[in-house]
Amino acid sequence: MLKERTLTITPDALDSMITDYHWMVNAIKEMRSEMVIGAKTAQYGIEATLPKAAGGVGDPIMQEAIRRSRNIKRVAEYEQKLLEVQNLIERVAGDREVQVLNWMLDGKSQRWIATNMGLSHTHIKNIKDSIVKQMVN
Repeated sequence: MLKERTLTITPDALDSMITDYHWMVNAIKEMRSEMVIGAKTAQYGIEATLPKAAGGVGDPIMQEAIRRSRNIKRVAEYEQKLLEVQNLIERVAGDREVQVLNWMLDGKSQRWIATNMGLSHTHIKNIKDSIVKQMVN
């Protein structure tokens, strides 16, 4: 049985996770498509006797593979943040709040949401603050 993680999220951290949610989803998709998984191949013949660059891998393709494999940790961090937000979504009550939250998670700006809901930008900010309070408590 999986243990549910109990983590205290600050309102500012949650606000940031909601704001960054959309780009993190896109970043995860992109980084996953770029990840290269493979092992370093051994060199045979004359290549095996040639001098190698000191202090690192001389193969530019391998360097690129190493660079991309470092994204695994970043992807895991982004996924954790997305899961934290997803686990707290059910705490949000009220039709306006749910709609504002969904649009924010879709990457819509507060100004765009205000225009499409016929509300002021300040009102949307207040609704967002209410959403964060509901999710944190």
